[in-house]
Amino acid sequence: MAMTYNEDQSMLRDSARDFMKTEAPVAHLRKYRDMDCKDGFSHDLWKQFSEMGFTGILIPEADGGLGMGHVEAGIVLEEIGRNLSPSPFLSTSVVAVEALKAADKAMRDRWFPGILAGETVIGIALEEGKKHHPEKIALKAERSGNGFKLSGAKQFVVQGSSADMLIVAARTGGAIGETAGLTLFAVEKDAAGLSMDAARTVDSAMAARVAFDGVEVTADAVIGDVDGGWAVLSKMLNAGRTGSAAEMVGVGTGAMDLTFDYLKQRKQFGRVIGEFQALQHRAAHLYGEMEMARSAVLKAQNFLDEADPRAELYASVAKAKAGLACSLSVREGVQMHGGIGMTDEYDIGLYMKRDRALAEYMGDIYFHADRVAQLNGY
Repeated sequence: MAMTYNEDQSMLRDSARDFMKTEAPVAHLRKYRDMDCKDGFSHDLWKQFSEMGFTGILIPEADGGLGMGHVEAGIVLEEIGRNLSPSPFLSTSVVAVEALKAADKAMRDRWFPGILAGETVIGIALEEGKKHHPEKIALKAERSGNGFKLSGAKQFVVQGSSADMLIVAARTGGAIGETAGLTLFAVEKDAAGLSMDAARTVDSAMAARVAFDGVEVTADAVIGDVDGGWAVLSKMLNAGRTGSAAEMVGVGTGAMDLTFDYLKQRKQFGRVIGEFQALQHRAAHLYGEMEMARSAVLKAQNFLDEADPRAELYASVAKAKAGLACSLSVREGVQMHGGIGMTDEYDIGLYMKRDRALAEYMGDIYFHADRVAQLNGY
């Protein structure tokens, strides 16, 4: 297993880094936050993602995509995190694409072209409680004619209010807490009985509470098998956890770079503060933690691309390790900046906010630490 990028991957990294730095830097996030953008991201930028080829990284070549893997998607996500670039890339081009790979040809033909063109946004309607518990799905999908009727509610649907379609995890059988009896549905935004309450998250993105009041869908809306949705959902979760971990590595690295630059510039007691040994030790420790997190994420990405059965375990290892390292980076960043680190005018606080939002996405540090223990027999 390669733990470094090959030539093509290095070229993609350089391309993504230049693009994000030029077209979607932190100033871009500030602009859309301050103008109170209803979607939380720029649709023009999303089309530019398409022009760069980013939106089709995980879409199979047979469906018009690039047919690349999670390593390549993670390269883009790390640069998104490094620049705090607001986009629906994670939910749409990573998690949703992973789900739609299991759909029939008609559904793939319906949604992949829009994703490839940077015109379609897809939301993931999974969470129902305050914390991440993917087995605890209560939203009901009852048989109704030639289809199903969905009733219930979902929380924290990122980009839900701007989504053209939602991928919804619903219960068609079994009991709450069981993986059996789950089914995935593609529900279009204009479905009768579907309503949303959108709110701005701490990192200036948008998420929605979604209510399903007898929303009717046909049997063609099913992704995968009825009652067998966990097989697809588990792949979505692995992709989302590893993808968000990659973005957190970017966030942590961006915060670290900002902090290291400050240590080289700020003077106190007649010296640059980076000359103080105590701060040097903290900086060295932070650098080591970020590099270990990057390695953990790359290993999980490789396992996903190789369809290795250990991918499930290492997706949680990656999310936990990236969560710990990114949290350390933003906290150390604020502390080493001193008073200015507490101001909105300085960017380090924006990195902390993005860390807080990503930390909860598809399971926090504690969820994944516990899961790693369980998967190892403890």
